[in-house]
Amino acid sequence: MKKITLLLLLITITVSAQTDQKIYDIINSVSADRIKSDIKTLTEFGTRNTFSDTISKTRGIGAARRWIKSEFDKISNDCNNCINTFYQKDFVTKEGNRRVPHDAWVVNVVAIQKGTKYPNKFVIMSGDIDSRASDTMDFTTDAPGANDNASGMAGTIEAARVLSKYKFESSIIYVGLSGEEQGLFGGAGLAKYAKEYGWEIIGILNNDMIGNITGVDGVIDNRSFRIFSEPVPANETENQRKMRRFYGGEVDGISRQLARYIHKNVKTYMPEMNPMMIYRLDRFGRGGHHRPFNDLGFAGIRIMEAHENYTQQHQDIRVENGIKYGDTFEHVNFDYAKKLTAVNAINLAGLAWAPEAPKEVAIGGIVEASAKLKWTKVEGAKGYKIYWRDTTSPTWDNSRYVETTEFTLDGIVIDNFFFGVAAVGDNGHESVVVFPNKILR
Repeated sequence: MKKITLLLLLITITVSAQTDQKIYDIINSVSADRIKSDIKTLTEFGTRNTFSDTISKTRGIGAARRWIKSEFDKISNDCNNCINTFYQKDFVTKEGNRRVPHDAWVVNVVAIQKGTKYPNKFVIMSGDIDSRASDTMDFTTDAPGANDNASGMAGTIEAARVLSKYKFESSIIYVGLSGEEQGLFGGAGLAKYAKEYGWEIIGILNNDMIGNITGVDGVIDNRSFRIFSEPVPANETENQRKMRRFYGGEVDGISRQLARYIHKNVKTYMPEMNPMMIYRLDRFGRGGHHRPFNDLGFAGIRIMEAHENYTQQHQDIRVENGIKYGDTFEHVNFDYAKKLTAVNAINLAGLAWAPEAPKEVAIGGIVEASAKLKWTKVEGAKGYKIYWRDTTSPTWDNSRYVETTEFTLDGIVIDNFFFGVAAVGDNGHESVVVFPNKILR
């Protein structure tokens, strides 16, 4: 009997410990040297202010975005045209926009790696093209924007280099967004474009400042990073809000589930890293380019360094009282940027290799000593994982794998836990967890 019990334990450990070697290969393929080179190039355009020169071949945002597109085109050429690159743009005017010095086109650089099975489902990684000086209206002063946000843009280009070597079921978009410093114009434009063209967005991973390890608070940390996510969708209905009072889900919106997915994946494949889930849309009172997607009901999070240095953000280059101000190349830690680029790459891959998430998850079990779940079948899913956690836990801590579309967790009282369901593919990759959206009577 003891031998049988031990064997079952070993089988359980083996199954739960299974990982995909390709994910480790992706991590190892990310290059700090290539990221360093790309950041250097981006800083050498002088300023990348959204309203800076668009004609020059060497200075301003026009030259920067053309160079970014040329890099995506090179990557596509190397993978037999597996990536389609184009400009997406919107016109913004000075009228009504206090951070717009003159009318101009806000131009994004979009690179799409089409999925083999779900070409209209997209997981997105974004970086920002633009930079700024102390005065955001000043579009002529040098603003190298090394960490904010050449680091995120370089990471996005590097992720495309690495992931273009693989094929995925869902599509991956690598995008450079403009107009972030003036009012998130680039993200708003692309989110609207996605709605108009009926894109089904699995999630957007917005990268804004992923290269600094020395905080203004004196902390030096090259392993921690933050994942910002809003608790529930901004466009939820009044009925959904009312239901939440009785059934829970205050911290279980689609963006929060995306944050948990990233947290779990990093803990599995990059255990040396410390992903910090921050229960907030963004930094206190501030915003990032995932927010326009959130506003339209898409899942989106922000990945960024854990310890910021405000002397190197939104500052003219100068020295005052012995302090070097300015977002310059010398302050970026390229090995750290490599790590956070790998964080993005493995989650883009995991989501793009996974089956779709169940569209509907129903739950019941009121006044019973069990929790009942039933969900819609997912084409191509080998099975499903039922997750549950204490109501005070930030992460999905318990799971049960099944190959049916309904299951009863005996002895698990519905009142004491939160529940969710993810689809699992033949390759072992899982979709994002879906929180129950229907009640079983």
